[in-house]
Amino acid sequence: MKGRYYWNKRTGADLKTAISYFNQAIDKDPGYALAYSGLADAYGVLPSYGGDPSDFTPKANAAAAKAMELDPTLARPYALLAANKYDTWDFSGGEAEFRKALELDPSDATAHQWFAEYLSNIGGRAQEAIDEANRAYQLDPLSPIISIAQAQAYFLDRQFDKANEICRKIIADNPAFGRAHSMLAGLSWAQHKYPQAIQEWITGAQLEGDKNYAEVAAATDAGFRSGGWPGAQRKAIEVSLAQRKARTSYVSPYGIAGLYADSGDKERAFEWLSTAYQEHDILLINLRTDISFDSLRSDPRYAELVRKIGFPQS
Repeated sequence: MKGRYYWNKRTGADLKTAISYFNQAIDKDPGYALAYSGLADAYGVLPSYGGDPSDFTPKANAAAAKAMELDPTLARPYALLAANKYDTWDFSGGEAEFRKALELDPSDATAHQWFAEYLSNIGGRAQEAIDEANRAYQLDPLSPIISIAQAQAYFLDRQFDKANEICRKIIADNPAFGRAHSMLAGLSWAQHKYPQAIQEWITGAQLEGDKNYAEVAAATDAGFRSGGWPGAQRKAIEVSLAQRKARTSYVSPYGIAGLYADSGDKERAFEWLSTAYQEHDILLINLRTDISFDSLRSDPRYAELVRKIGFPQS
């Protein structure tokens, strides 16, 4: 219960606390499948909060496999494996695992949430993604991270007003939930409301406790004050490249590509997308829906990258 409590708080530090509690439960009862399932979930979401996928994804898969070995009727480990299959571009395998999870437990809100997120990320099935997110919300209306999945599904379908409304409700109910501020920042940015976007990025970074994210948000703010949005873009790129070079923590090449694409530097955007492809960056599953890359979609190199990743036809 303590592990799940911290897991639901969704910051890097809280997820590590959750891992500690799940491991304590396993120490007390090595045959407790739900503790391994919790451990898998915690490792599984850490890459969304600054963790290195190459470190945490194998740990998530191992814990999920152990949970399934101890109790094959558990739905959540299948959902976790589904998410990791999507991240490694095994789209049909990922969907099959989600279907298995939801067959085992149709009322698992998190399984519906994750399925919604991946459907909205890969594109082409926007209404299905929205339906899955709404189903997750019906099952667990008090979970802020499930409401984030709803907001994301509408956001990536470019229904900004609906996504904005959901984010503001989450913040009203859970003011310290960082991911809602980060989502609102993205929505503000997409609508060119740059001062609001920067403020929400700063707030989101502080609440999530992600050092790299906080540095980029502060640099974006400083750059905007001195040189408007082009200045903000330059500073964000500068700091992200320095973080990448320092190698003290994981920095996604996909994220750097997005900054270059947004600033209009197509060549560098494609260079970093190529690096992202070589490193199998899990964020590449967002390529078809990410607004940052709208300016690249008419370039043949974009179509070729979409083909190489092997997105399902839509």
